Amino acid sequence: MFNDINLIVTNFYKISTILFKFMIHEKAQTPKTLIIFIDVESLRTGQELENIYGEFYELVNSAGANIVQSSSSKQKSPSVSHFINKGKLEEIKELVESCKAELVIVNHQLSASQARNLELKLKVRVIDKTELILDIFASRATTHIGKLQVELAQLNHLSTRLIRGWTHLERQKGGIGLRGPGETQLETDRRLIGHRIKRLKSRLEKAHKQKQLNSYSRKKSRNKLVALVGYTNAGKTTLFNSLTNSKQLAEDKLFATLDSVTRKNVDPELGPILFSDTVGFISELPTQLIESFKATLDELKSADLLLHVVDISDIDHRQKEKEVNQILDDLNLQSIPQIRVNNKCDLKGITEIKDKNKSNEVWISAEKNVGIDELRELINNDLFNGIYRGWVSLDAPLGNIRAKLFRMGCINKETVSPSGRIFAHINIGQDELDNFININGFALCNDKDILLETQTI
Repeated sequence: MFNDINLIVTNFYKISTILFKFMIHEKAQTPKTLIIFIDVESLRTGQELENIYGEFYELVNSAGANIVQSSSSKQKSPSVSHFINKGKLEEIKELVESCKAELVIVNHQLSASQARNLELKLKVRVIDKTELILDIFASRATTHIGKLQVELAQLNHLSTRLIRGWTHLERQKGGIGLRGPGETQLETDRRLIGHRIKRLKSRLEKAHKQKQLNSYSRKKSRNKLVALVGYTNAGKTTLFNSLTNSKQLAEDKLFATLDSVTRKNVDPELGPILFSDTVGFISELPTQLIESFKATLDELKSADLLLHVVDISDIDHRQKEKEVNQILDDLNLQSIPQIRVNNKCDLKGITEIKDKNKSNEVWISAEKNVGIDELRELINNDLFNGIYRGWVSLDAPLGNIRAKLFRMGCINKETVSPSGRIFAHINIGQDELDNFININGFALCNDKDILLETQTI
């Protein structure tokens, strides 16, 4: 019986996934798309609105939509029934008919009733910004946890819109031979989705506990965690590749990175650090997405330092920076130290960089590898209060300390004297070094000390 229920749930999810993928796929297969941009009583300037519209257009384009036409307008407040005011709605209806659009995408989050009413009025499928982002997430998720998080977000969103998918079915029928078991198709679907959501939350909770264990293990080995955060398409992955010598996919499009990736530092100029590349943020990010991606975003809570990557070439970068900081505040991450990384400085000019350099920020070009050394130094100062690069000596009985330094990735090279004394050349944070110096038999030394030890023997 239990297996049968699981089979039903799995099959239903496959059907729901097909429904989601129906709206946006490859360009050759996607319906003709009309995008609607509505500005509701904002205080934004014309340039800011143009940038927001451009971002929404790029978001739709990133999903692979076949855009045939677009429309934008302002209104004082959203309509309760359709979100879009009556006059503009009639104009959009004519536009849908003239360009033969099959899909309409609105730049706001719509309620279930608003989406349904718009579809009845326009006679085409209508999706909102949340559904658009969900579709992009579904196409970009590659890891097991990432796919589970996307599925949970999809089902949470779909559960409020089931009635739209079953309008072709009648409700319970009366009469002889037509009375059902007392449960409508809609109720059945909600129950099945509820079962699936419960299972997904359970699996993600296990993943969350595993991440907590990994975090405990990391702290025990004294590896620092640096998380890269920022607006989508700010250049986080490119910077991540530069700092870790990785080859993660870095593309000039929104949400190119969805799954969190962590790599250990391989640069000897840095201390024992783990770098984590995270999903980019966007304005008005739906709350259910933040909740669904809790397993990924919780990794930020264990970070020792945040690198807030800002696309300084973007004219609207200050507003986007505020959006990211607001999300970080919502996640209660405001207490974690933060470095502002002004990326893409090659597009702004060297003069401006020199004039605006501050102690808690750095100007770089991750693509051109400009300013990376300054960033490394700033990271070292924040995490370790500076880095000691030099020789230390350890008495022969301190093999456990030597092993700990190896686990921390601090030892560059070493030599052993005939007396059994260990000389190690290390990179280590000043704070960590102070802890080791208090151990008997551990001391700083230099090349002369090593030479003297050899000559004495």
